[in-house]
Amino acid sequence: MVAETLTSTRASNTFPTFAPFGNGAVGVAYGEYNIAAAVEDGDIFEMCKVPAGAVIVGGFFYGADIDTGTEALDMDIGWAANGGSGTWDAADPDGLGNLGTLTGDAFAAGNLSIAAGLLYPFNFTTAAGRLPRFTKETTIQIEANTASNAGHTGYVTMVVFYTIDTSIIAGL
Repeated sequence: MVAETLTSTRASNTFPTFAPFGNGAVGVAYGEYNIAAAVEDGDIFEMCKVPAGAVIVGGFFYGADIDTGTEALDMDIGWAANGGSGTWDAADPDGLGNLGTLTGDAFAAGNLSIAAGLLYPFNFTTAAGRLPRFTKETTIQIEANTASNAGHTGYVTMVVFYTIDTSIIAGL
């Protein structure tokens, strides 16, 4: 198969993004995608969007144990380029987490799940101690770096916590 980009409902161009009112108010964006076939190297799952001025303060990647047996599936969480000129506006496929080979085993290799399944907190891989912030609406995504070995199907979910910093977009 050929790698493809798959878009959840909440990442579509027609789905509105929510901007909480006032600096410090927390917003939540989330997206779910039901993976129905083997994940290929290079597959991108567009999960949700955050609005212009968003500063990501945390989040989680959840999922079914979609690569059972001898795990091989390596997926990262990050964002797509948004066309802005800010420090964080370029694509960063692992900016929210370089998860390595996913395992659905409880408490294994960064997985916080207490049962079979996936639960990974954002670890801001490339942030260097800072929170990612965007000058334009930005798509949050999952990107596969290695194809899955077995199993292949089930839901993945991304939950993103963010606030709006109006100073980021004040000059636009």
